[in-house]
Amino acid sequence: MAASKPRVRFPEQAQAGDVIEIKALITHVMETGNRKDADGKPIPRNIIHTFTAHYDEALIFKAEFGSGIAANPYVSFFFKVPGPGELRVSWQDDEGGETIERYPLNVV
Repeated sequence: MAASKPRVRFPEQAQAGDVIEIKALITHVMETGNRKDADGKPIPRNIIHTFTAHYDEALIFKAEFGSGIAANPYVSFFFKVPGPGELRVSWQDDEGGETIERYPLNVV
């Protein structure tokens, strides 16, 4: 099951050199693989294992998650705006799903 579209928040506009906060909330079950279904069969592990953020082509943030992370992970980080560009966030889960979202940043 691929994750649904995240809720990503950041300032509507920024100036070059500003440090801004990026917040992302991803809806995902984050199944650890430690539980069993009603028939006693193990539920396969399916977590988001890698989350990345790029500004244009530069990697600005990367997180690798393990099975201890809760469902619907929330990620927050800061970065210094170099100038106009596009924020791209992406994540991969254990089932091979990959989601990529792009957001323009209004730099004044």
